[in-house]
Amino acid sequence: MKISLPVISALALGLVLSACSTPSPESLAQNDPWEKTNRDVFDFDVRLDHAVARPLAKGYRAVLPDPVRDGIHNALNNLNSPVVLANDVLQGDGDKAVNTAGRLVINSTVGLGGLIDVASKIGIPDHDNDFGITLGKSGVSEGSYLVLPFAGPLPPRDLLGVGVDQAFDPLTYVRFHGKDTWMVVRFGIGILDARASNLDAVETIERSSIDFYATTRNLYRQSRNAKINEGKPGAANDDLPNL
Repeated sequence: MKISLPVISALALGLVLSACSTPSPESLAQNDPWEKTNRDVFDFDVRLDHAVARPLAKGYRAVLPDPVRDGIHNALNNLNSPVVLANDVLQGDGDKAVNTAGRLVINSTVGLGGLIDVASKIGIPDHDNDFGITLGKSGVSEGSYLVLPFAGPLPPRDLLGVGVDQAFDPLTYVRFHGKDTWMVVRFGIGILDARASNLDAVETIERSSIDFYATTRNLYRQSRNAKINEGKPGAANDDLPNL
């Protein structure tokens, strides 16, 4: 589940209006004209992560055995399959669209609602996709690097992508008893799943980084560009510094 677009948009607007200092040449070179404000928000996010998200993720990993966490992760991926499928189609990638549709049908039925990733076991691998990637493949630029409270890195292209992906999620429109509770639980478990999955990697990067903010920025941009270019060299990577 994605964060509410109106909330993110309001936060983004506030940050843009508050970032009034003249950016340094180094900030402009990193596509980060709001670096001072971004760093302040990043520090807030890191403190919040240390105080809340990381302890909860460690508890989640300690309490639930691997098979249970894997099942939850698989189910969350399955729920997101319609969003991936919509972007596969928009990108004109028929092979990926067929694979995503096949995964959705197989895992939703034989895989018990997605708890078991049967599709991967029979040779239909998972892949990630979202509207930010779709925009990038269409030539839309990333925009100025932006860090939001509670959300982390989310430049304008990906910020727009979050809202459009919500529109692609069928559960956005379905009405049923207890929907609000279900959506909150889905959102919370999604955060726990993502944080627990990256727990060791994030701690390693934080310990080994001279500048954790700059490292996170570079890794985020490199990861997004790699997904857009599908690992192929391209202009989108030319402005990225080496780590």
